[in-house]
Parts: sequence; structure tokens; C-alpha cells
Amino acid sequence: MKTRLALSLLLTLWLATPALFAASQLPPNARVAIIGDSITEQKLYSKYMEAYLLACTGRKDITVMQFGWSGETASGFAARCANDLAAFQPNVATTCYGMNDGGYRPFDEALGKSYEGNMRNVVKQLSAAGVKNIVLGSPGAVDSKFFGTRASFGQQNSAAGYNATLAHLRDIAQKLAVENKQTFANVHNAMFDAMPKAKAALGDDYPVCGGDGFHPGPNGQLLMAYAFLKALGVDGDIGTFTVDLKGMTTATEGHKVLSSGAGKAELESTRWPFCFDADPKAANSTRSITPFAPFNQDLNRLTLKVKNFGAANAAKVTWGGVAKDFTKEQLEAGVNLAAEFPSTPFDAQFGKLMGVLSQKQNFETTMIKNLVTNFRQFANDAKADPELAKAFDTVRTKLQSRQQALDTEARQQLVPVKHTLTVTAL
Repeated sequence: MKTRLALSLLLTLWLATPALFAASQLPPNARVAIIGDSITEQKLYSKYMEAYLLACTGRKDITVMQFGWSGETASGFAARCANDLAAFQPNVATTCYGMNDGGYRPFDEALGKSYEGNMRNVVKQLSAAGVKNIVLGSPGAVDSKFFGTRASFGQQNSAAGYNATLAHLRDIAQKLAVENKQTFANVHNAMFDAMPKAKAALGDDYPVCGGDGFHPGPNGQLLMAYAFLKALGVDGDIGTFTVDLKGMTTATEGHKVLSSGAGKAELESTRWPFCFDADPKAANSTRSITPFAPFNQDLNRLTLKVKNFGAANAAKVTWGGVAKDFTKEQLEAGVNLAAEFPSTPFDAQFGKLMGVLSQKQNFETTMIKNLVTNFRQFANDAKADPELAKAFDTVRTKLQSRQQALDTEARQQLVPVKHTLTVTAL
């Protein structure tokens, strides 16, 4: 009885969090394929993930490519997996299917069996393609207001009904992750749990899951990125600066103290915090959702600690032209600069990185959907005709070269950022 209760509690905790106790799923020289339907093809959560993995982890050996496909279900990806992934050869993959697989109708046994069978095939195909670390993501959620009314739900509230369907598919994805000794990302709860909190604060017209009810804007997509990054096992520790008001400043790996003294430090950082859009209330801003989800707490900790206050009980911290007051107790314990400051010295360079990643991921959509995936139609011809097979290999190589050039351009944005911290005792 106690064992059953313990297992039940563990399952409850697991389903309530995006990824519980996830060890790192990012091996040396990780090549991460981000796979999913039109929500992935929006190239928002995939872009946030790539920016985070390149700029925030402190690692230089991670490569990312997105494989989103509008309208796709798990069965659709299983059919193209071997062909399309050959252009990238990933060893890590994240999947996000279920929104279309649920059929926008109430859950029933047949629907569940179909989704489970197709997702089993996805796992099989990914494994056959050489992917060792698979993060099986649940579908997301639909918006409690903007999903609207669907005839398939009759008199039932359609958003509540379809979120129940998506929760069933979430449970199936979690079960398959356990069975296959892979990792589960609870995308559904990351969005569903934040939604009522955000709407209570910002109004019911604030769409967490998109203005159409199921294609999230930047706010909801940040929640998706959060769930997958947690599942990938990133530690979230961007770095720590320790300012001694009577001595020198020190910094952890990824950051260098260029000069310091009297509560002022000139710093240079190669490991960046994740930076947000400016608007604190708009759904098209990533910042607006951060009060309602633990993104900064779990993934984005750039910590300032201050010691040797003497008789002072507070201090003014100036960073990147913005000043904020904190108590002695707060600063001795450590404050998260990435969460506390509405703008940072990293914002401009982070924006440049995001711009290049947008170009890169746009090309990846064109590369896969318009060209590479169509090679499947000529698979038998290519087997019989070595010259044709060679031509396809040439095209694939050319496309890979262009994708790699855009990847290189993105990495060129990862320059050291110089910034100044000043702590003035009050």
C-alpha cells in the first residue's frame, strides 16, 4: 500500500513539472533536432532553445536544427524521419506532437491507441536513425478563451474538453518515455498551469496559447522552450559575481573581472543570460509570461552577491544603465540580475543572435520541406540509378553547407560582452 502511494505521489509530481530530475541529455558534440508540427514550424520555441543552448550554457559543442512541419501528426513524422534527419544526423531529438493527433475532439480509447502506436513508431524511427537521447514532449495546451466553441464537444466547454484530451496524450507520452528509458517534457502543464495565473493578472484577453487558441505567441512559446530545456537537463546557472565592498570582485567561469575596487567592477562575459522582449504585458513579448513561470529561477540565474556592508543596510546596484535598490539581506543571499533588471547589457547582442537564428531556421524549413523530404519519392529510382543517387547527395551536401554557414554566422554573434556593475552602499 505504501509503495503504491509513493509511486502515485511520484507520478503526480512528475506530471506537475516539465521534467523531473532530468539528467543532462546533451552529450559531448550534441546535435539537437527539434521536431514537431506547425507550432514548432512557427520557429519560436525552437529559436529560444537554440539561443539558450548556444549563448547560455557555456558550451560550444552544441548544434541545433529544427524540423517543424505545419499540420503534421506523429505518423507523418515517422514516415519522413529517416530521410529528413539524414541531412543533419542528430544524436539528440525533442518531439512535440499531439495537438493535431487529438483531432480537436473528446478523448476516447481509439484516439489514445492511435497516438500511442504512432509515437511508438516515432521512437523506433528515431532510434534507427541513431538518436540516442530522445525527449518526448507532450502536446501543449489550448487557450481557455481563444480556443472558441467546437461542435465536437457539444454542450461541454470546448477549451476544457480539449485540454482534457491533450492531458490524456500527455500521459501517453510520459508512459512511453518511461518505457523507453528516455526523457519526458511536460509541455502541457508548463502552459496550462501558467495560463490562469497570467490571465488573473493581465486579463482574460491575454492569450497564453495564441490568438487562435492553439498557436502560441512568444509568451506561450517561451513556456514550451522552458519545458524542453528543463528536460534536456541544463543547470540554469549562468554565473555569479561576488562584489566585496571593501575589496575585489570575483566571478565564476564564463565571466572575467577586468578591473574592480570600491564596489565597482568592469566585467567581460562569454556566457550570457537569456534576454527577453521589453513589454511586460503583451502576449507577443517573452517578458510578459516570466512572472507566472519559473524560467528565471530554474534556467536563467545570473547572480550578484555582495559582502562587507559594514553599517549599511541596503545598496544601490547599477548595471547597464539601470539602477535598483536592494536590502543587505537580499544582496548577501544573492539577487538574480537576469530576473530583476528590465534591461541588460546583453540585450543588443542577444537580439543580433536571435536575428541570425531566425534566418537560419527559416532556411531549415525551406531546406527540409521544399527539397530534402521530396527525395523520398525517388528512393527506388536512386537505388537503381547511381548517377541519380549521386545527384541527390550533391544537393543534400550543398544544402548542409548553407545550413552550416548560417550556423557559423550565428556563432559569430557570440562575442564577449563587456559590462559594468556598481554597488553603492546606502
